[in-house]
Amino acid sequence: MGGKATTVALPYRGRVTTALAPPRATAVALTGLTTHRGDVCVTDAVTFEIGTGEVFGLLGPNGAGKTTLVRQLVGVLRPDEGSVTLLGRDVTGNSRAASEHLAYLAQTEPALHELPVGLAVESVGRCRGLSKATAGAATTALLDELGLTELRSRPLCRLSGGERRLAELAAALVADRPLLVLDEPTAGLDVTARRRVWDALRTRRDRGVTVLLVTHNVLEAEQVLDRVAVLDRGRVIACDTPGRLKALVSDDVRLELVWRAEPPDHPLRSRALVDGRRWSLRLPAAEARDALADLTSGATLALLDDFTLATPTLEDVYVALGGRDNDLERG
Repeated sequence: MGGKATTVALPYRGRVTTALAPPRATAVALTGLTTHRGDVCVTDAVTFEIGTGEVFGLLGPNGAGKTTLVRQLVGVLRPDEGSVTLLGRDVTGNSRAASEHLAYLAQTEPALHELPVGLAVESVGRCRGLSKATAGAATTALLDELGLTELRSRPLCRLSGGERRLAELAAALVADRPLLVLDEPTAGLDVTARRRVWDALRTRRDRGVTVLLVTHNVLEAEQVLDRVAVLDRGRVIACDTPGRLKALVSDDVRLELVWRAEPPDHPLRSRALVDGRRWSLRLPAAEARDALADLTSGATLALLDDFTLATPTLEDVYVALGGRDNDLERG
């Protein structure tokens, strides 16, 4: 189970990476999950394991198959092929069995929206078997942890989008489950609220809780995850720690250029990912330095609004492995 290593050839300069199985007891095992929707393969033989007490992530753009994969993991969608095992129990297509082991935060939780925040969280706790006193105490602690105490009596439907997302997360966290499955938990949150969520996840990891986090935010993946599976078009194109994955493109740097107006006809344009006035390039370090020196020493400098030179991110890994750089967030 734990400690196994699998060597995976990656289509980037002929390198390989070693994707380690979880270094402790396996909490989640997905084996060969394959799902078709008409002629489209939504998940394509997806296989990985998550260790007990690990924060594991699914990173990919919208449409990569992340939510489909999560719905299969929690048992509400049966794959055409493959199996899901939670804590040694096969729960493939069995949401009742899966719910005994996990708490699931979907992208929206409309069933709670008419309830006041405190009552919504406490009610979920009671449904999970907590006594009234224990559920009340747990609710108070969670609202304090996530900065929601002042909103306790306000219905979720009257909250801002970010506040409502935090309240939904509080409901997912009440009555500790050994496994948390969180689909975009920080969507719509400001920086302060997002960091509260990250701290809450780290605290639960330290208690031995296993967390599966779905995200398309590169910064979140780098800050929070112990390991990450990178998805594109329903396939796992890489699986390892963020640091090891970034080491695949460690010889490169990212050059970001923002032009004041219409970008010029410059040789770098053909090599850049262009988003309006913003160009993004991944270049060997020496070449990037030369390019930046050229751009800032001539007439082109007056056309630049901003530029940055940075070390690689998981976004660079994603693109290097053949992913589409059109829907990952950086902050």
